Amino acid sequence: MASIIEREVPALRRFAWALLRDTTAADDLVQDCLVRAVSRWHLRRPDGDPKAWLFAILHNLFLNERRSQRSRGAMMPLDDGEEGNIADPLTGDAAELRLIWRDVLAGLAVLPEEQRSVLLLVGVEDFSYAEAAVLLDVPIGTVMSRLSRGRERLRRLMEGEEGPTRPMLKRVK
Repeated sequence: MASIIEREVPALRRFAWALLRDTTAADDLVQDCLVRAVSRWHLRRPDGDPKAWLFAILHNLFLNERRSQRSRGAMMPLDDGEEGNIADPLTGDAAELRLIWRDVLAGLAVLPEEQRSVLLLVGVEDFSYAEAAVLLDVPIGTVMSRLSRGRERLRRLMEGEEGPTRPMLKRVK
């Protein structure tokens, strides 16, 4: 059990961070997910995919926390000066690549949660449409349409056709 769960932790952290954009909150969400998975390991289907099960737990915990926050109202962080970041996957002095990376993350943040989740699951974590549909508890057609709309909106944001919350990199050719 431990080795099965342990190998999925980096992907869970990546998904949680992409949903929350805060390292501390993402780590807390992954921790809650792992606690829930270990305590309910006996309830998991033996023939089911443990990765999909873990991602479903994490996504459901994320949705529950968002619903809870809406009912409580917005909270201001105590330390506004620090942005939580997982280590930048781009290394070296590739300034343009870093700006593009920043713009993609900003574009993802603008997308509705439903589209962002599907884009991350299918595009980043390599879940199939069917697996993502089961994980999100929606029909496969809904996954396909959310993915299509999310990709199109992200493309428009990256090309400057649609205004994000902050200015994005302008390409000059």
